[in-house]
Amino acid sequence: MFLNPDRFVRRRFMASDGQKKLKAMLPTYLSSEIRSGNLQNLGLIRILDYTCNAIPNHSEKALIITKCEVVSSALESEIVSEVKMEPGIFLKPKQEVFSKSAAQIFHEQHGNSAPAERMAMTRRVHPLVSLNPYQGRWTIKVRLTNKGNLRTYKNARGEGHVFNVELTDEDGTQIQATMFNNAATKFYPKFELGKMYYISNGTLRVANKQFKTVQNDYEMNLNENSEVEEVVGEGAFVPETKYNFIQIEDLGSYVNGRELVDIIGVIQNVSPTTSIRRKINNETIPKRDITVADDSKKTVVVSLWNDLATTVGQELLDLAETAPIVAIKSLKVGDFQGVSLSTLSRSTVQINPEIPEAKKLRSWYEYEGKETSMAAIGSGMNSVTKGGARSFYSDRVSISHITSDPSLGQEKPAFFSLKAFVSFIKPNQTMWYRACKLCNKKITEALGSGYWCEGCQKNDAESSLRYILVVKISDPTSEAWVSVFNEVAEKIIGCTADELERMKSENEDGKLFQQKLKEAKWVPHLFRVSVAQHEYNNETRQRITLKAVGPVDWSAESRYLLEEISKMTIS
Repeated sequence: MFLNPDRFVRRRFMASDGQKKLKAMLPTYLSSEIRSGNLQNLGLIRILDYTCNAIPNHSEKALIITKCEVVSSALESEIVSEVKMEPGIFLKPKQEVFSKSAAQIFHEQHGNSAPAERMAMTRRVHPLVSLNPYQGRWTIKVRLTNKGNLRTYKNARGEGHVFNVELTDEDGTQIQATMFNNAATKFYPKFELGKMYYISNGTLRVANKQFKTVQNDYEMNLNENSEVEEVVGEGAFVPETKYNFIQIEDLGSYVNGRELVDIIGVIQNVSPTTSIRRKINNETIPKRDITVADDSKKTVVVSLWNDLATTVGQELLDLAETAPIVAIKSLKVGDFQGVSLSTLSRSTVQINPEIPEAKKLRSWYEYEGKETSMAAIGSGMNSVTKGGARSFYSDRVSISHITSDPSLGQEKPAFFSLKAFVSFIKPNQTMWYRACKLCNKKITEALGSGYWCEGCQKNDAESSLRYILVVKISDPTSEAWVSVFNEVAEKIIGCTADELERMKSENEDGKLFQQKLKEAKWVPHLFRVSVAQHEYNNETRQRITLKAVGPVDWSAESRYLLEEISKMTIS
């Protein structure tokens, strides 16, 4: 066998029996054997269980090994014919191992088994990684790790029902399964969170990247003829958690997108638990914020909700002085304070996990990180500092590049830099909101006096105003309406929202207010913008948001233009 030492847990290799070679994949539990050197190139393994998949658009097949054992870490040379490897060990076709048919074994040993066990014996259980849309019948053994709500939808063909589940097998591979109408009502009461099931007679298709919630190229559809049987009386497994870690400094491109992220980092701070009241049903839910750093020397605030806030959050508070490592799976990326992360019902948190990434991060923190100055990832998106003015010259485009392409930001927000002017500010729009001085969230007038903050759950005599407005920006190619929030708006207008409000209220003619808005127009700026899609009156539109603003450094701008001209000359 010839190993391909790539970065994924499931390793690809070229398998050889001495006569023929075949592309193959090892089971995940052998990763530790490879890292320790117990299995190397030219290693010898005994294959105990496998499945063979056709490769789309190719005549060859791929061997997916689900169970094997190491015979020799590495042979001296490649075997070129079928020979005796060591006493009693030969390379043999798999079917020769069994002297009885599957039917005979089944009737002799499992004649009175439960339906789920009969399903397991009469069909080969396939690992999720081996499934593809071109396969015929298959059976999987999975644990239900997330269950969505049964939803009602309406379209041109009428009304229907739909719900989704997330399934995880023993190797930690996940897949999303969807059920519609009769299948949805049939299986919704049958699926219970945390239980294990045998599932067959489903179909697979390429996953819609816009709506997928797990890392898998395919998604599953179960119809009313699909078979779902609970696993009873067998050894249970705890799925191996697979991560796809994103460095904190790279989170900006995921802001307000549908894609969930996994992170690993060192705990820098753990806040006390607070109670947040939902507007929908007035229910109070616990929340706790933790600050996490990684070797990109950036930090981010992660909000733990519900049970994670009170259980794992309390454990992290107790361990905070030891700077524990946390690995968090399935986080939503928001734009609060630039970039923020929040847990969902499917999120999981591991403290000091025994994985290579955690060991590497611990080593970095002990020898370098604890003495390093960290910067919040969000602050880098709201300021020209911590990234320098140079960030305004990456991904530089014109406004027409954005407005002429309605598909921008469909899957996840796109980020660009612009050189443009503020050409118009509506003076009669709502330009600010009254906010809590502690958490910056919107507040309401309290009974009697003062203000009530839902976020902090307390009254306060003082408050502040924060900008939230829309302005038009222009460049030589086009113009566009953009959303602007407090920190960026203060730099554009040149004063705080409280100061602008006083200008408007204390002068009856409003001349100072109008003059301030006039001064903010037609000044050249460098902007960093995000482009995303949102729905308004059942119509999908672009939403452009100013994320950062800086003055034009004419020396740097000249160097940039000269570089662009030289590129044109070379091309």
